[in-house]
Amino acid sequence: MTRITFEQKLDTIFRVEKGDEDITSIARSLNFTNTELIHFWIGKYHLHGPESLKKSYTRYSIEDKLYILNYMNENRLSDIETAVHFNLPTPGTIRKWQISLKNVSVDTLFLKEKGHKKLKKDNSKKGKNQNFEEGSLEALRAENEQLRMENAFVFRK
Repeated sequence: MTRITFEQKLDTIFRVEKGDEDITSIARSLNFTNTELIHFWIGKYHLHGPESLKKSYTRYSIEDKLYILNYMNENRLSDIETAVHFNLPTPGTIRKWQISLKNVSVDTLFLKEKGHKKLKKDNSKKGKNQNFEEGSLEALRAENEQLRMENAFVFRK
């Protein structure tokens, strides 16, 4: 599928709102198999304005992702309605989060660090057991926080 420009999105919305063409025929002219994306653009345009149709990149924290998924479940919204409400780039973003949560675990929703991992310098002043205990404590804290978030998500359904 070719990329659709900001101007093409606006033109599509205006064509739909003008009412001279059927939305299905407009979708076909863009080589879309359905009208879902056009409805998504219209919703974003009306709720967040034309700037929301421009390409953007946002990283969402685990808390944001779980909040959005909970909001969707509690309010019985579709992925399109939820994506419009939260001004997400595509409804597919929510679908990916749902699949990650169902198939694997909450771990896949965590942000991944970009780039290469930096090697830690070996501090000979500190004992190796002390480094291990600090790392172990941090690992337990992270796991504890993850379990809290999983429970919060599961019990809100």
